[in-house]
Amino acid sequence: MDVTILSIETSCDETSAAIVKNGREVLSNMIYSQIDIHKKFGGVVPEVASRNHVEKISQVVDEAMEEAGVTFDDIDGIAVTYGPGLVGALLVGVSYAKGLSFSLNKPLVPVNHIEGHICANFIAHKDLEPPFISLVVSGGHTHIVHVKDYGEYEILGKTRDDAAGEAFDKVARSLGLGYPGGPLIDKLAKIGNEKAIDFPRVYLEKDSLDFSFSGIKSAVLNYLNQQKMRDLPIVNEDVAASFQKAVVEVITDKVIAAADKVGVTTIVLAGGVAANSGLRHEFESKLENRDIDFKYPPIVLCTDNAAMIGSAGYYEYINKRFADQTLNAISNLKLGEKYYVNQN
Repeated sequence: MDVTILSIETSCDETSAAIVKNGREVLSNMIYSQIDIHKKFGGVVPEVASRNHVEKISQVVDEAMEEAGVTFDDIDGIAVTYGPGLVGALLVGVSYAKGLSFSLNKPLVPVNHIEGHICANFIAHKDLEPPFISLVVSGGHTHIVHVKDYGEYEILGKTRDDAAGEAFDKVARSLGLGYPGGPLIDKLAKIGNEKAIDFPRVYLEKDSLDFSFSGIKSAVLNYLNQQKMRDLPIVNEDVAASFQKAVVEVITDKVIAAADKVGVTTIVLAGGVAANSGLRHEFESKLENRDIDFKYPPIVLCTDNAAMIGSAGYYEYINKRFADQTLNAISNLKLGEKYYVNQN
């Protein structure tokens, strides 16, 4: 029997609603982005983000329903991101979803935002099934995840300090590129010389699958300061290309090592930085002669969106992992943790 999920995502600065059928078929995926609002601040301002979610959420849900050609009678469950993310932003989506669930008497399905990013690949690749390794890489997260089964995850490695996307944003800011920094670094890197500057590759202890990006961020800042002090030119394109190359080399080496360690033959990308062309190219190059399948979602499913929450919500729904009206936003929710969930 078909299961149709209305899903809501408000963890950061995108207000999104989607209608997803059976976890893999997207009937609509409406996204209202606040990037232009936050650009002038150089980053996301939590209070501003929350206020804009409040203003837009009803409209975005209505548009998703209209685009999909469904009514509330057609909906089987309401899925919503309840963490991790900005607590005020999360609360807007959680509160709205709880209201819908209560008024419509439909199951409320809590979804972990990181799990949603991983599940975006189920939408993009209909034949994808666990087990596989997923790299979740964004402004807030850098995780190597062993996806053992639907909803069953083991984190094999994660960042010990900055997330990769956070390092991209900080380096972009130091170069005066603006916000969001990731796409701007990627664009510059395409025309720069990746061998121009030898930035450090941080691998940590032997066989460690963890990451550390604070060192390379500091190395870039030190390089820029030294060039200025010596009155030497700074070629932004070369800085961007050399920085990006140093980051993606370490990431790809560790993810491939993780796949070899657990013996899986599929690697998938997830999260905003999964859209980075340098990262994708590095994987494709290193896996060219390996018997490992490499997949990633289209860009619209890399950034925050409700379709991925609908996919993850489907697998929670069929396992009857529902929440009641005590569901709360959890800003630091970890992958695999299940809070405020009732087995019905």
